[in-house]
Amino acid sequence: MANNVLVSPDFLTLTLGIVIYFVGVILNRRIPFLRNYNIPEPVTGGFLAAAAIWVFHALTGLQIVFEMTTRDRLLVIFFATVGVNARLSDLRVGGRTLFVLAMLTAAFVFVQNTVGILSVRMFGLPSPAGLIMGSIALVGGHGTTIAWAPAIAAEHGFPQAIEVGVAAATLGLIVASVLGGPVAKFLVDRGQLSPETGTADGRVAATDTDAAPINTTTFMQALLLVNVAVVFGYLVHGLISDMGIKLPLFVPCLLMGVALSNTVPLAFPRLKWPARTPAMTLISEYSLSAFLAMSLMSMQLWTLAGVAGPLLVVIIIQAAVVAAYVWVVLFPLLGKDYQSAVLCAGFIGLSLGATPTAIANMTAVAKHYGPSPNAFIILPLVSAFFVDLVNVFAIQLFLLL
Repeated sequence: MANNVLVSPDFLTLTLGIVIYFVGVILNRRIPFLRNYNIPEPVTGGFLAAAAIWVFHALTGLQIVFEMTTRDRLLVIFFATVGVNARLSDLRVGGRTLFVLAMLTAAFVFVQNTVGILSVRMFGLPSPAGLIMGSIALVGGHGTTIAWAPAIAAEHGFPQAIEVGVAAATLGLIVASVLGGPVAKFLVDRGQLSPETGTADGRVAATDTDAAPINTTTFMQALLLVNVAVVFGYLVHGLISDMGIKLPLFVPCLLMGVALSNTVPLAFPRLKWPARTPAMTLISEYSLSAFLAMSLMSMQLWTLAGVAGPLLVVIIIQAAVVAAYVWVVLFPLLGKDYQSAVLCAGFIGLSLGATPTAIANMTAVAKHYGPSPNAFIILPLVSAFFVDLVNVFAIQLFLLL
């Protein structure tokens, strides 16, 4: 311990994340609201742990910092499994949906910044504060906030940009995790939607019905395939980085999974390919659940206290605008089917939190109502390839106005 900081080593962080996941499982089983409204188990446990750490900090003055190396690796593994399970034939069916979601997400970035600027003016804050509490912190998340806040603090008359931005990103993550499931439940129940009626070609299974059950061999096959996809993803990421292109590591890992699953089985048709098997599903769910539990338990909620008033009002307004946008614009234009409802849950996670939150929201809905495999390909492609570029352009444009 140094300077009143307790450091949790990486392996202990992973162990605590697993424990917190099971806390969420127990709470979701015992509290019908959490279960019925599709609140993910790691979100339930993670928020409770973050609150407990806040109380510990208030009583002792000590701060707990978690090493997160394994957490970041789990995110890469998860997206590799998403890519491995992808079939281009399925994606072609959702081509229109991909285009529509990309365009509507781009439009919402500008809506979100406009709402942020108008909201902060009620408190006499400068317009750049609205960007911090707009797409910088919400669509962009903590990474984009850390990248932009110093410049806004130094050059645009808002010296609290870093603190407010981190707090907004944290609060947005919380709201996104809580709001996505109930909104999807409302859409699904109101329209009496189901996976059978919610896909254009009638395919509903996320795992193959004739896939081999989980045993040591099938699990190791699936794990080997994921590792190979990650290795190729690292190599491609290095090449892309050398070209000066900034792209999250999970993107090339996802693409390498897609490439492997859509080439190797064609070249070797007799090969038992482990995509969409129970073993692959197990790896996917473990990596995402542990990632989310560790991410949420590490949130420093006490950082919200200093800006609680204006920030809380702005985030409430932003959440209301997201819900209205989903109801009036996104859901109808995506087709008002089951896949659209799942994507709406993901969009809420993306627009207020981050891509992992979006995936967690969709996973909770799919576990409750049934699979929607294309949604888990479409949304990460939009978030990875499109949103960050649009966000950078929008931020620069609003700063010039």
